[in-house]
Amino acid sequence: MLHNLSSYVDYKTPANLPPHVGPESYVAQAATTPYWYETINHQGISAFGPSGYTVFRNVKSYGATGNGVTDDTAAINAAINAGGRCNEGCASSTTTPAVVYFPAGTYLISSPINPAYYTQLIGNPNAMPTIKATAGFGGFALIDADPYYTSNLNWGSTNVFYRQIRNFIIDTTNMPVTSAATGIHWPTAQATSLQNVVFTLSAASGTQHIGLFIESGSAGFMTDLVFNGGLKGGAFGNQQFTMRNMTFNNCVTAISHFWDWGWTYEGININNCGTGISINAGGTSSPEVGSITLLDSHFTNVPVGIATAYTPSSSGNAAGSVIIENVGITNVPVMVQGPSGTTLAGTTGSQTIAAWGQGHAYTPSGPTSLQGPFTGNSRPASLVSGSSYYQRSKPQYNTLPVSSFQSTRSSGAAGNGVTDDTYALQMVINNAAAAGAVLFWDAGTYKVTSTLTMPPGSKWVGESYSVIMSSGSFFNSMSSPKPVVQVGTTGQTGQVEWSDMIVSTQGAQAGAILIEWNLATTSGTPSGMWDVHARIGGFTGSDLSIANCPTTTGSNPINANCIGGYMTMYITASAQGLYMENCWLWTADHDIDDPGNRQLTIYNGRGLYIASTAGTFWLVGTAVEHHTLYQYQLANTKNIFMGQIQTETPYYQPNPGASSPFPVVTSLNDPTQTTTSDAWGLRILKSSNILVYGAGLYSFFDNYSTACSAVGAGENCQSAIFSVDSTTSSVSVYNLNTVGSNQMIQIGGTSYAGYAQNINVFPDTIALFRS
Repeated sequence: MLHNLSSYVDYKTPANLPPHVGPESYVAQAATTPYWYETINHQGISAFGPSGYTVFRNVKSYGATGNGVTDDTAAINAAINAGGRCNEGCASSTTTPAVVYFPAGTYLISSPINPAYYTQLIGNPNAMPTIKATAGFGGFALIDADPYYTSNLNWGSTNVFYRQIRNFIIDTTNMPVTSAATGIHWPTAQATSLQNVVFTLSAASGTQHIGLFIESGSAGFMTDLVFNGGLKGGAFGNQQFTMRNMTFNNCVTAISHFWDWGWTYEGININNCGTGISINAGGTSSPEVGSITLLDSHFTNVPVGIATAYTPSSSGNAAGSVIIENVGITNVPVMVQGPSGTTLAGTTGSQTIAAWGQGHAYTPSGPTSLQGPFTGNSRPASLVSGSSYYQRSKPQYNTLPVSSFQSTRSSGAAGNGVTDDTYALQMVINNAAAAGAVLFWDAGTYKVTSTLTMPPGSKWVGESYSVIMSSGSFFNSMSSPKPVVQVGTTGQTGQVEWSDMIVSTQGAQAGAILIEWNLATTSGTPSGMWDVHARIGGFTGSDLSIANCPTTTGSNPINANCIGGYMTMYITASAQGLYMENCWLWTADHDIDDPGNRQLTIYNGRGLYIASTAGTFWLVGTAVEHHTLYQYQLANTKNIFMGQIQTETPYYQPNPGASSPFPVVTSLNDPTQTTTSDAWGLRILKSSNILVYGAGLYSFFDNYSTACSAVGAGENCQSAIFSVDSTTSSVSVYNLNTVGSNQMIQIGGTSYAGYAQNINVFPDTIALFRS
């Protein structure tokens, strides 16, 4: 995105500790516990980066002590910046990725840690390191991930991709209680995450400490966070986010929103806080918060659960839309407080709010005003664990010894983006699966010229987003498409796990299906993908960059060399039982490695297509962008959970329209498009039990111009963006947010909802849609 617009683990306590054990004693207990990633041989490379560039760096190798006494600031930032990385003044880069690793210890800092672009900060999950501010700490945040070197953020916050922070304790308690201390500053976009982080803040009277501060961006996902103390656990502003499994203890306000379009909270626990979630920024006259969706959560000892400025007559009449489903409360006297007082009473005892909402409803006709209880979704048994939706955090394999891992580069793959690694990779893939080993993909770009098959039993783990890159004629026939990575074969059953990798293409790949998922996981733990992304063009080595595929605003013929893919992910009829979390399927709209981040014209036919007849899929914090025909398509399927999906229509459309350059394939249920039509954001046909908990379907551009999506322009970038056919049943969408689309919902080709009745802070919003 680049545009200029104004095994299930339930972390109830830090790192799953017993309630009486604090982080410091945990580090003392576990300080000698080995972590395989610390001890494995580090031989990752940047295929298109500087010669001799080092991806992995241990902060202790750069002089950090972790003894809680020595100031480690300079040493940590030296580890981050070694090798001429993309930091102050650099627009963005894929050629200098880094993993900055922190062994167990307490790292005292007196000024901010500044992660460069494309950085992962990783601590030892068996003995989480502490980043602790000195009493005289100077700077905005302990970890400042997008600094204000000038009056602007260093990186445009809708263009900050590919970064992570996981396994840390962030401690501001040395700082004065009245200091405006911030743990992490995290304006961010897609393919980013925080995981397994504890924020230890002052809980003293008058505290001004804030755990996590996000003021802008287009994100995003985070999970397994604990906030203890502080004025605000989180202070948030971003277009959209999915936040899962977060606990807030003893905060004045657990979560404070100062703006958003759509936000999904799943598995949130708020305990002993004055206010749970505040979304009343701007008041009734100029509300700033678009919508939130809250499910499978619990509030305990919270006087006001949600503070909102919503009234049916608010300026921006859909602003402040709220959906609550399956939320338990204990001693929460007021669950929703509006500008005139209590909107939804709570209890001094305990109860569960089955479903409650405020905003506009279409069921399917509308709009009708909703402010009260409604019948919640009927949840298919295959999607739930107990009464809540199944969820699972990304496995880190932290209990396994290093002997349980096999390495791609140690097994003969080069990862240099030039050597054909197909044979070497398939050999080690097969060997690791047969041995029950985890396959570690050392950092690099692995060029393949035919399909890689991922057999049942596989576990793949990348490093700094290891890249599989297809290349050559095998993948360049539109009439004979081939998968780059094939997960199982038709009819196979079993389970796989895949994390921290990217699948890409190089040059013309008109027949490339980047990921084809055939595997059926019919029992036990579902298969999983975590932080697995697709990237078609826009990076050095892709041959789909600004030099190859510049914008085509005039009447230009389609450049066949810029047809970078056929379909990004195909979940076939035989597939079943896949949990996807924080996966971004992106056809590049701009060149990440261009100093000016100039826009591109790259064609990729189809986004994520789910054609599974058995269904049972969880899409948590996923996004699909810039595909020609559609972003998400669901056909002949059922039982799908989707949490805050996000899409963008190609910026070049309708020049050409969605009918070019990919002919309709009826066996794939392709939509019939015209020379002036645009891609669908979400298309559902012949399916049932499709449950969407937050959706942002955006069309910002018309032939690279954003005039069509400007406030007051009439949302005329495209005519329609969300389609349900007349044979589909049991579709439920909470907080549908659209931009640039004149029609928000079509059913059977007929418009059921237009934008004009549902205007919000910038998008248009329907709180509840049912068909």
